Amino acid sequence: MPFKRVVYHEIFGYKLANRAKSPLISFMLFSLLVLFMIAYSTVSYVSLQSAAFTEKEDSELLQTNKFMKKVNPGVVLPISLTISTRRNMIVEVDSADKFHGRIWRKLPESDIFRSDELSTRFHGRVLEFFNSNCELQFFMTWISTADSFGRREILAVESVFKAHPNGCLMILSRTMDSPQGYTVLKPLLDLGFNVQAVAPDFPFLLKNTPAEAWFDKIQSGKKDPGVIPLAQNLSNLMRLAVLYKYGGIYLDTDFIVVNSFKGLKNTIGAQSIDSASKNWTRLNNAVLVFDMNHPLLFKFIEEFALTFDGNKWGHNGPYMVSRVVHRVEGRPGYNFTILPPMAFYPVDWIKIVKLFKMPKTRAESKWVEAKLHQLTGQSYAVHLWNKQSGKLMVEEGSVMGRLISEYCVLCKQVYTS
Repeated sequence: MPFKRVVYHEIFGYKLANRAKSPLISFMLFSLLVLFMIAYSTVSYVSLQSAAFTEKEDSELLQTNKFMKKVNPGVVLPISLTISTRRNMIVEVDSADKFHGRIWRKLPESDIFRSDELSTRFHGRVLEFFNSNCELQFFMTWISTADSFGRREILAVESVFKAHPNGCLMILSRTMDSPQGYTVLKPLLDLGFNVQAVAPDFPFLLKNTPAEAWFDKIQSGKKDPGVIPLAQNLSNLMRLAVLYKYGGIYLDTDFIVVNSFKGLKNTIGAQSIDSASKNWTRLNNAVLVFDMNHPLLFKFIEEFALTFDGNKWGHNGPYMVSRVVHRVEGRPGYNFTILPPMAFYPVDWIKIVKLFKMPKTRAESKWVEAKLHQLTGQSYAVHLWNKQSGKLMVEEGSVMGRLISEYCVLCKQVYTS
């Protein structure tokens, strides 16, 4: 027993055997300490297990947040997703289910799934809107609140109409399909531009597509939505479904359109290319130009549903379209064009800050002029990467200030955007 006495001495700070005055007292003290050790070990084990579980969850969330900060947000959404996203992503731990050995969230009923008069009229409203004399039909999505549809987003809409005065733009958004949303868009409507916000009907959009069963499982709580806001992934899916049903052009809300899309057909843009081979290394889904019922869109929707992972940023967006195109590129029946980064993503997200800065030297002024000449001559649109640039001020004389001034129609608050 000397080993145990040493252990007890180290743990509890006193010697057991030497202080015992009789075998009986020694035995009683020894028994009490054994009982204490058993209780202590049990409590410690439970505590450590609980701590390990919490630490693992925290670690996963931290890794996800770190990944989202470091990786380029290909699907650029508004920074202010707080209200609508949190309402749609309430965590109900008490009613949580087990999914592959871990606790996951069961989605409550929320506006994103709700059917009402607006959503059930979706198809008719789409047909009626695009039945007018539309040179091109554009779609955007908005998953945040109407009051967060700010100057940056309005400038994106303005640039669409500057390049396509006879185009039609439909914003798929429940929050913007409201009196408040109408107020936001009214200045453009007053100028005669064809823009309308419409609450989407998800069951209708996904009916008879590979994502129909996926959506039913998500809605009923049988599918894990993951830690990425579900609204963000639904935006990825919605753009595919609406183009598959109606055809047209999808555009994120953080672009400045600088040239007409009229000559584009069944097109997707590369975000990056290999400098040596000039082959694309990643595509992006922030701009999609496709005919109705195009087979590549069907494959995108199928891949989304089959490989959905709500815990990896970009997995169901830019990385998903890259995976599919890599598999089908060159196969018969898939006729589409991949444009180089200069078409839609001419400035990398890491370097976008420079476009907002005022030139302070003669060399910087020359760079601004050269960059403007390049963008307006070789790009269809300039992606602003709102995740990185959303809080930047547009400085006077900057590339962005010059672009916005040239391609706006209301031209209000250019340098406070």
